[in-house]
Amino acid sequence: MRKSILAITMAAATLTSVPALADNNGSRSERQYQRTDNGIRYWQGEDGRTYCKKPNGTTGLLIGGVAGALVGRSIDTHGDRTAGTLLGAAGGALLGRAIERGSARCR
Repeated sequence: MRKSILAITMAAATLTSVPALADNNGSRSERQYQRTDNGIRYWQGEDGRTYCKKPNGTTGLLIGGVAGALVGRSIDTHGDRTAGTLLGAAGGALLGRAIERGSARCR
């Protein structure tokens, strides 16, 4: 069980670390990015508007899921402890994703 959870976690971490591919017309490579004080990247569009790239919450989802599973497993001390692990992982994943996505503000 531990080996399968570790393998799934490592596979998910590997997939999230793959760099974003350029669009078909190469517009991503032509953008001139700047950073805000809190580390958010932004750029000036062709229409004169300012756009920003916010995190999508994947890292928070993974870290929150693992932490929630560990906490849920330690709280559920009766029997198999599968229910506590699964509920803790689901709650931690949702909480971690919400925290990461909510921390970014473009200004």
